[in-house]
Amino acid sequence: MTDRTAVLVIDVQNAIIDGLGGERAAANRAALDQAVARMAEMLDRARAAGVPVLHVRHNEGPGENLSTGTPGWEIRAEVAPHDGEPVIDKHHCDSFYGTGLADRLRGLGVGHLVVMGCMTQFCIDTACRRAVSEGFGVTLAADAHATADLGPLTAEQTVAHHNFTLHGLSAGDRRVRVVPSAEIRF
Repeated sequence: MTDRTAVLVIDVQNAIIDGLGGERAAANRAALDQAVARMAEMLDRARAAGVPVLHVRHNEGPGENLSTGTPGWEIRAEVAPHDGEPVIDKHHCDSFYGTGLADRLRGLGVGHLVVMGCMTQFCIDTACRRAVSEGFGVTLAADAHATADLGPLTAEQTVAHHNFTLHGLSAGDRRVRVVPSAEIRF
């Protein structure tokens, strides 16, 4: 496998955090908007450098935030796929499970992923861990993944915790590096 890089944009959908975060919902939305702006800037740089961009979209059933085919399910306009950029649909937290993502990446000659998106403690964490297990190196954009307050941690605490715990995680010779978006080069 080569070290060709691809960008993986995970679950940046219109309604990803709607109804979550309780009294801090507005703060969570503002943090998400800031992370999405950084994602859009990185995507511009990646596309200008000819780096492949792949989008992952979560699908839920009727009545859910990300109910397939609804406006909430759509990928946010700021990071929407350009012509020719694949969208991989998933039904589970794991972007690789049952999606053919690993094979698609290998078919592109990709050995390294830049990961960004939502939700930190679920789909971002799982994608990073699974990617290194599948033999891909990972750069997680430290300030370009987001979540909402869930359980005992605020969204900011959750992002910080995962940035800390994922940095250096390895499987074989592949590892996760956590780097601020401004420092990621394509």
